[in-house]
Amino acid sequence: MYFGNLLGNYNVSIARYDKRDLFLLKKEKNIMTGVKNYLSLVKFSHTIFALPFALIGFVLGIKHLNDLHTPAEDGIKKFLLVLLCMVTARSTAMAFNRYLDRHFDKLNPRTAIREIPAGIIKAEKALLFIIINASIFVLATYFINAICFYLSPVALFVILFYSYTKRFTYLCHLILGIGLSLAPIGAYLAVTGSFALLPLLFSFAVVFWVSGFDVIYALQDIDFDQSQSLYSIPSYWGLNKALNIARVLHVISATFIIAAYFVGDFNLLYLGGMVVFIGMLLYQHSIVKPNDLSKVNIAFMTANGIASIVFSVFVIGSLIIQIFANIPSAVINS
Repeated sequence: MYFGNLLGNYNVSIARYDKRDLFLLKKEKNIMTGVKNYLSLVKFSHTIFALPFALIGFVLGIKHLNDLHTPAEDGIKKFLLVLLCMVTARSTAMAFNRYLDRHFDKLNPRTAIREIPAGIIKAEKALLFIIINASIFVLATYFINAICFYLSPVALFVILFYSYTKRFTYLCHLILGIGLSLAPIGAYLAVTGSFALLPLLFSFAVVFWVSGFDVIYALQDIDFDQSQSLYSIPSYWGLNKALNIARVLHVISATFIIAAYFVGDFNLLYLGGMVVFIGMLLYQHSIVKPNDLSKVNIAFMTANGIASIVFSVFVIGSLIIQIFANIPSAVINS
């Protein structure tokens, strides 16, 4: 009898642990699914467009201070804060765009599967996500320096305002470009607390680079935008003219990239990155044709992702060489 009771209690304990484990596993799975849904909501993978240019701006700031023989204060702390600003600002902008466009997205077969129109994430929760990220962004700038903190509402206005522009102007692509162009100059400001020509050249390059590939991306929705009276360069000017405008925008972007080479007095490493960047611009225009839009996503994601990452690696490498070249050998040896 004793052993029977003991065995029964043991089985009850096992059952309780099994239920607890199942509950914890289910809870963990729900958390991971939620994280995955929000990362998808903000298209976290698209961070590869602006983040590399933010890193260029950050290293440019380090080089500027090094040229002035002024050590960068709390370099690692500022670097982490810049990353936090990048992630939260971008999450705010993307989630707000999805929130504001949820009714249009529901009508568009291409976007109906997005998290809000598909009911995966409720609109109220998306709005809360936006408020939290925007608050973290402003708070992070407070711990960087005064100028970043004072300009944080301006930055938020620009990146949020873009979501409204498709309702009244075909220049919405340029507004998107301006929003992403804040990355290099913003990171530079975080380190130095001042403006300079070189990071601004990179910002201008980003404006026209992003505008150009966003025009190409918008080709997919030309019929839907026209049916809903939404503005874009393709819906306003037509497919052929839109592609020509995208080419012009990318030529301007390449011009700023070339100008930055001369202003920054870069070495040959920069030229390698510049060749890849411009090569990827040419490539995406070669695969997207008026009678064949099947490769728009390759042009948008793959070509521009490679352009941004490879270019930044070469530019940052060139800057690091310049930084070490300006450090006295006595300091390095010590």
